[in-house]
Amino acid sequence: MVGSRTWFGGILHRTGLRRHGSDKFLDYPLNPIQEQRLQKLQDRLQVPFDETRPDHQEALKALWYAAFPNIRLSGLISEQWKDMGWQGPNPSTDFRGCGFISLETLLFFARTYPVSFHRLLFKEEGDRATWEYPFAVAGINITFMLIQMLDLFSEKPKCIPGINFVKMLGEDEEAFDVLFCIAFEMMDAQWLAMHASYMQFNDVLQATRTQLERELSLDDVHRIHDLPAYNLLYK
Repeated sequence: MVGSRTWFGGILHRTGLRRHGSDKFLDYPLNPIQEQRLQKLQDRLQVPFDETRPDHQEALKALWYAAFPNIRLSGLISEQWKDMGWQGPNPSTDFRGCGFISLETLLFFARTYPVSFHRLLFKEEGDRATWEYPFAVAGINITFMLIQMLDLFSEKPKCIPGINFVKMLGEDEEAFDVLFCIAFEMMDAQWLAMHASYMQFNDVLQATRTQLERELSLDDVHRIHDLPAYNLLYK
């Protein structure tokens, strides 16, 4: 369960398992590249965040300095982490529901689309609520939502969005990480459109999932860059 100490705990438990009834019997033969890349992605899902591993510690510190390059981090446990939207001073407790991949996606976002990343981190656009969503924990929930939506815990996806995603993965090995960045942008746009505040995050995430499922089901979408919402990363 993601972010079990606050309202984040119930979000994905309620929204993550929904699937279109007409999709659940679909099958699609994978080519060798799709099969290999899907397996590599699924292997990533099995890696828990381990705060004792030096590479995990370095990734967490890298995320901090990608977010705040001019602010010295005092430690891996510090009140400073709350400035990025972690629930407490120790970010490792927030990874329990989704593992290391949820740190990897945030770090990918920060390094690949830094302008977009900082715009969302610092809530630079729109008429914002007084009580905003916490950025980092929202990212963890988005990662978990994508895993559920794309049916990645199955041997291979059998829903239309999941099948189309695997086709995209065959074209771009970073498709999942890019999709995370797109989904984060979509979520923030939904947040502003719905004039949402803290306790409405569940509704915003559900609306984001619905929109993303729709885009992933379009007939003319073959690559991750074909998604209509991809342009949000460059606005």
